[in-house]
Amino acid sequence: QLQLVESGGGLVQPGGSLRLSCAASGFTLDSYAIGWFRQAPGKEREGISCISSSGGGGVTNYANSVKGRFTISRDNAKNTVYLQMNSLKPEDTAVYYCAAGWGCTVTTDARPIFRSGVNSWGKGTLVTVSS
Repeated sequence: QLQLVESGGGLVQPGGSLRLSCAASGFTLDSYAIGWFRQAPGKEREGISCISSSGGGGVTNYANSVKGRFTISRDNAKNTVYLQMNSLKPEDTAVYYCAAGWGCTVTTDARPIFRSGVNSWGKGTLVTVSS
């Protein structure tokens, strides 16, 4: 069974950094595009970054709200995708989810999405940015 597990969330001060991990079991993560999504209290879940499979060129996409601050990357040897988050702001506070799907792309308003759907979601990890 395909399973994704996020880790690395926690409490961090504004301006600080965290690295989230998305580890896969039961399948090879590089067979899929992987996306990071977040859901803040009272808001809808939004895509913030995605990376295509190596076969798809490893293309990365970012939402405008995180571009230049967040970096998505793969470590295929560890079957893990990371989200390095720097210069964190209070508005980055949310539950962060990773997902495996097909076709990392962006909408016309620059929101990362999967073009052909999602296969599996993780259960999320909480990131709180507060002083």
